[in-house]
Amino acid sequence: NPVFLLPEKLKQSATEVAKQYAGSITLGVGQFCTNPGLIIGVEGEGLDSFINALAAEVKGVAPATMLHSGIAKAFKQNREKALSQGEVTTVAESTTTANENQGTPTIASATGKAFLNNPVLHQEVFGPYSLVIKCADAAEMLVVAQKLEGQLTATLMATDNDVTSNEDLVDAVKNICGRFILNNVPTGVEVCLSMHHGGPFPATTDSRFSSVGADGIKRFARPVAFQNWSNAILPAELKNENPLGIWRTVNNELTKASV
Repeated sequence: NPVFLLPEKLKQSATEVAKQYAGSITLGVGQFCTNPGLIIGVEGEGLDSFINALAAEVKGVAPATMLHSGIAKAFKQNREKALSQGEVTTVAESTTTANENQGTPTIASATGKAFLNNPVLHQEVFGPYSLVIKCADAAEMLVVAQKLEGQLTATLMATDNDVTSNEDLVDAVKNICGRFILNNVPTGVEVCLSMHHGGPFPATTDSRFSSVGADGIKRFARPVAFQNWSNAILPAELKNENPLGIWRTVNNELTKASV
């Protein structure tokens, strides 16, 4: 669930964004499939301010017990593997020592070049961990976006001017996700008609379907067309009088009216 930090937004509110994301990264000990595990920005004063503020927040978050010992073990192993990569720097971790089966909130960083050249850095560390990618420039940030696999979510922290000034990046990020977020966090998935919880492979096997919201039932539905059946023996959903009062598409119009 990559988060792209654009320069004008960082210049305006780096500290506020960092506090917002510290909460999102550590929410529920990081055990959300929408946890923001990858944060991408362009090297400079704005990104430095963000990293420093994020580090300060995360240091103060105490480790907490994870849902299962297996999850805790996997987090510890994957965290250690990521941090052991030569190009990775540990930016911050909780100042409180973790007990058994607890996850230690951690922030790490690497350059855009290192990320592009090391497949290990593309692997998820499921838990309270996020990797900040420091790109040399906007062009490298675009390449990073283009190299990412399918995601459930992708986020832009950006002003309107950032968005209109980076059309190629916006298009690239839009193409890798099922939920495209602007100036918010990916954790917290509302169950509503407009929600889409899916994405291109490997986020899901079929990006047309959502596992959250009213349309989630479509994953288990098999369309059947009834041709030349009399109204008396049609299923209730298809009867002319619409006894169930449901929305139906009749002659290309969405309606609840009887036929």
